[in-house]
Amino acid sequence: MNHFRQFAFKKFGYFDFHEDLNEQMALQDLTDFIKIVFVKAKGHVVIDFKKYHLREDALFFINPGQHYSFDDACSGTMLYYNRDFYCVEIHDKEVACDGILFHNVYEIPVISMKAQVSAAMQNTLQEMKTEIELNDTTMEEMLRILLKQVIIKSTRIWRQKHDVTNEKAHDEVEFSRTFSQLVEWNYTRLHTVAEYADLLHITPKALNKRITRYSNTTPNDVIKNRIILEAKRLLVHTNLSVKEIGYKLGYDDASYFVRFFTKQSGTSPNSFRLAYLAT
Repeated sequence: MNHFRQFAFKKFGYFDFHEDLNEQMALQDLTDFIKIVFVKAKGHVVIDFKKYHLREDALFFINPGQHYSFDDACSGTMLYYNRDFYCVEIHDKEVACDGILFHNVYEIPVISMKAQVSAAMQNTLQEMKTEIELNDTTMEEMLRILLKQVIIKSTRIWRQKHDVTNEKAHDEVEFSRTFSQLVEWNYTRLHTVAEYADLLHITPKALNKRITRYSNTTPNDVIKNRIILEAKRLLVHTNLSVKEIGYKLGYDDASYFVRFFTKQSGTSPNSFRLAYLAT
């Protein structure tokens, strides 16, 4: 059963699922909604071409534009809301999750939880479910407070997992988070490390040193991977031509885009599209 509330332009809802998430998703258009999905262990999830087999309960944070699927073993709860209800960019100083849980160009954020942590998170989700059934004038703000709790708790789990335990590590994560945000906002028009170094007012060498210090990838790889991810999304989820996709990603020369995609992916854009659609 779907539970939904609208406050002027602000929208928030949730539904529980048990081996029927894909069926429920087909009944409604949630394309423009931000989604937080709690999934119990044992399910299989695919987010942007990456597969996960859940050995523990987990939370997934899904932005509009990301593509996902859940197999029939998945059960849990999906929260969905629009940017008017809660925008992480606007409230970033409150929750410090943009570039970590959302718009993370380094990895798809998956928050795995041990039993005790999962039980506490499920209690917060249950509070939301109870609140949404109330006809109270304070419901909107209470739902927003509970949503922030989910986001803040998840950010803390992420920081613990990534061993952000001292001030120096915190500073490096904040720098990496800023770089992640810049790439997410600009990858269709800025393609080089030097361009992002200029935005950060440092040299390309300094940018490379800071990003590689606490990650297994270089700034150049981060930029290229983000472009390739979007190219793959457009290839398999739209009918745009390869030339149109290249232009959308900032490449006026279609031949150059094809060579770039082929070098990074090991296959041509058309071959990738055909292979994916054949599966």
